[in-house]
Amino acid sequence: MSQENIKFSIIIPVYNVADYLDECLQSVLAQKYRNFEILLIDDGSTDGSSEICENYQDKYSNIRIIKQKNSGVAVARNKGLDMAGGQYILFIDPDDLWLENDVLGQIATILK
Repeated sequence: MSQENIKFSIIIPVYNVADYLDECLQSVLAQKYRNFEILLIDDGSTDGSSEICENYQDKYSNIRIIKQKNSGVAVARNKGLDMAGGQYILFIDPDDLWLENDVLGQIATILK
């Protein structure tokens, strides 16, 4: 399998994280490796997180929002797994950041 053919699904559970979400998404979108989709699992946010998700989905074709009533982070992650289209799954919490080569590092591990 060549590096270019590996597609990742990046699952981000979202619940009332408006203060962090933009910076997290910017770090994911800044990845040097580009073959990925981002699944934003909106777990019933009430603080403006939903609007942030919608703005990003409108701007980027590789971002999808899945909305559900508040059920907790484990249920949100499982919903993301159900909806994922990539061969590999990566999780990031909305209060975390990635360096620009983090996905490439995962690929290096896969191809060993």
